Amino acid sequence: MKKAIIAALALVLAAAPLCVSREAAAEEPKNVVYLVNGNLGDKSFFDSAKAGLDQLEADGRITLNTVEMGGTDADQPKWLSTLYEVADSEEYDLIICGTYQMPDYLKEVAEAYPEQKFLIFDDDTYAGEDSNVVNIVFKQNDLGYIVGTFAGLMTMDTSVERINEDKVIGFVGGYDSPVINDFMDGYISGAQAVDPEMKVDVRYTSDYVDTAKAKEYGNSMINDTKCDIIWGVAGNAGNGAAEAVLETGGGWFIGVDSDQELTFSEDLAAITLTSGLKNVGNSLIWFFDQWDEGNDLFGTKVSLGIVEGGVGIVTDKNYSIYASDETKAAVDAAIEAVSNGDIVVPSAFDEGGNEAAQALRDSVRP
Repeated sequence: MKKAIIAALALVLAAAPLCVSREAAAEEPKNVVYLVNGNLGDKSFFDSAKAGLDQLEADGRITLNTVEMGGTDADQPKWLSTLYEVADSEEYDLIICGTYQMPDYLKEVAEAYPEQKFLIFDDDTYAGEDSNVVNIVFKQNDLGYIVGTFAGLMTMDTSVERINEDKVIGFVGGYDSPVINDFMDGYISGAQAVDPEMKVDVRYTSDYVDTAKAKEYGNSMINDTKCDIIWGVAGNAGNGAAEAVLETGGGWFIGVDSDQELTFSEDLAAITLTSGLKNVGNSLIWFFDQWDEGNDLFGTKVSLGIVEGGVGIVTDKNYSIYASDETKAAVDAAIEAVSNGDIVVPSAFDEGGNEAAQALRDSVRP
């Protein structure tokens, strides 16, 4: 069955290209300020956004001022005051910030300065409510499909150490909610495209911080339902599943949002096969491409997937070591198929989609 699926997928063209910067810069560089509600060096969202903005500046398309505002509780009052300061200065064509911690502050300032343009990434709390704000989010379902394809292929490759004979993979999500179920919907769909008999053990931590519950779930998945690959989609809480994988020696972990092999300790990185990525830097380049071409996206929510370079999967380090050439080719084929529309991944945000995702989840329980 595995060889048949791989052969079918391999008929599709190889990898989808990520979004790249336009060759022609805008005639007048836009003046941009990037407000970091934390510090650079996180090897995650903040650094990814900075890399994209640095590329835009190197291409002569923007001038850039980056302000690190700090990420502690004591720093948070500075976030609002800094937003007010840069908006009041009237220096910037665009003010950029990101993550779920910023929308309340941003909304207050955006409404106080309706002529100033703002962009917030990875949050859609008030999307569409203010005509001077664009929200950039990511197609978790597309990302889930690629990760699910990879996990389904890997769990059937018993030549890899710590992979057992059972066709069961795990998913530890944060909350039973549309955003998490969008990841899950794609994950299950991708895995079942590899083998319709694939089972997926799905559990929710109802938390994004505390690792204890995910660790408990990880232990149960490995010992009770024979999962050998677990995808953690619960922020820091999901990393408890990685701890369970490490301590039991019973399988592998997959990270989310950023390349967790770079942020984990050496021992946890060693049991992380890959990570599903939100490519913030690519998404910002894509946005400036649209803006420079005259497409006004302010006042809207923009959802970016594989074709725009908004999401992807880590393909170096452990992925390159443990994935067979057949598996790599099949993942590349799945990426291309989603990119060109040959595969349309279901979404929990479609009408009735969350209920359908929950029904799919229940139908594949081990």
